[in-house]
Order: sequence, then structure tokens, then C-alpha cells
Amino acid sequence: MKLVLVVAAALYNGQGEILLAQRPKGKTLEGLWEFPGGKVDPQETPEMALARELYEELAIMVDPKALIPITFASHTYENFHLLMPLFACRHWEGDPVGAEGQALEWVPPDRLSDYPAPPADIPLFNLLAAKQAL
Repeated sequence: MKLVLVVAAALYNGQGEILLAQRPKGKTLEGLWEFPGGKVDPQETPEMALARELYEELAIMVDPKALIPITFASHTYENFHLLMPLFACRHWEGDPVGAEGQALEWVPPDRLSDYPAPPADIPLFNLLAAKQAL
């Protein structure tokens, strides 16, 4: 089975809310809510990949050193296995906008489970809701 490495960010605003992005129409799992992030390219560290993805998806600048690893997801989908490190981030430059046309929502950690999400993200939603002090 193919292993796919992706990275994701729990972006925290000053109120402790976490940014979720809705998968755009036409993409696999469209309409579901997830952490921003994406695939790690060859020759990239996970932190470098996440900083690049956050710029591409949200038009924000993140210093890879500002990314704090907090947990990971490991989930088998039908055609591949996904491994997804999740990083916390509280500092960035710019205001997040859906650069790919995706909807964005700031969500209190205890409300994350109110948003339909890809199977790999659900355990992460539950963990962050239980550990609101991250």
C-alpha cells in the first residue's frame, strides 16, 4: 500500500480558536472541514512543506521554526495510507484567506467535532478539544 505523507497546521488565533478550511468542490472529500496543509515534496522537511502550503493555501507567511509538533494521524484509506504530522502555530504574517477558494472558519476547540471532517482528522479534532490548553 502506498504511504502518503502530508502535514497540517492547527493555527490558533488570539481567542484560542483553530482555523479550519473546507475542501473545495471537485476535490476528493469535498465539503469536509480539515486543518490547512498538504503534501510534503521530495527534499522538503515537514516544517518547510507546511510553511509552503500555508502560503499557497492561505496567503500567510510562517517561519518553519514557529511550528510546534503536537501529534499525528495515521489512517488507512481505500487506496493509500496517510501519515499526517500536526503542528500548532500561533504566529504568522498576514491574514488567512482561502487562496484556493475554500471557505475558512475559526472554531473553538470544543466545537471542532461539529464540523464534518475526513476520517484522518476526526481523532485530531477530538484530541485538540480535550487538550484546549495547547
